[in-house]
Amino acid sequence: MSGPVPFGDVTLPAPPWRKPRRQTPPRRPLTQDLIVDTALQILDREGLEAVSMRRVAQNLDTGPATLYAHVSNKEELLELMLDRVTGEIEVPEPDPERWQEQVKGIARSMFRVLSAHSDIARVSLATIPTGPNALRVAERLLTILLAGGVPARTAAWGIDRLFLYVSSDAYEGSLHLAKQRASGKDLEGYIADFIGQVRDYFANLPPEHFPNTVKYVDELVSADGDERFEFGLDLFVQGLAARVDTTPDGGQGRP
Repeated sequence: MSGPVPFGDVTLPAPPWRKPRRQTPPRRPLTQDLIVDTALQILDREGLEAVSMRRVAQNLDTGPATLYAHVSNKEELLELMLDRVTGEIEVPEPDPERWQEQVKGIARSMFRVLSAHSDIARVSLATIPTGPNALRVAERLLTILLAGGVPARTAAWGIDRLFLYVSSDAYEGSLHLAKQRASGKDLEGYIADFIGQVRDYFANLPPEHFPNTVKYVDELVSADGDERFEFGLDLFVQGLAARVDTTPDGGQGRP
């Protein structure tokens, strides 16, 4: 039954045959933050392919045209999503005595954050970091490398290579997660089956053509993704450390 009906100074009861009015919750004001929040929710549930201006508008119970007052196009939306996620990366205050461990710590945090948001790493592979959060991470990482004595050009190029390494690894992980979900197996079972198939294939290659692949098949498929990530991170940081200039001027600007 609908509510009472005002009548002058008197409130009359609503007729019993009148249908109740439909109560609709007040709509949240449309903002850029709300649009990005909604897009990230879609991303985390269904992956990057499900994110579109139309789909975000549907989830917000509005039309796509209303989004363009806050986000110019899907490309900008993806950049905003990536920068929002990048804001979760932990960056410490520079400590020259611990610069190598600090670089590794940032890389690990970056990897965890990208891996936690489906295949957002795919966006980072084709985007120059210009958002405030991405610039914050890059600036802090550059400061840490310079404080550790890494020459300026090596530090600048090193940041680019580190971002690429972490993003590529995280994106590969998201591809495996998609295959795992499609397989219907749990993650541990999927990985075991996948590695087992790769090992069997390598082990049965003709040894006269692939003698070392057959001989070292166990080494080729050993360790999990986390161990291999740490192995690559060690190689990367050791390479930077080998270029640290101990001369008085620090060798700034040299490769």
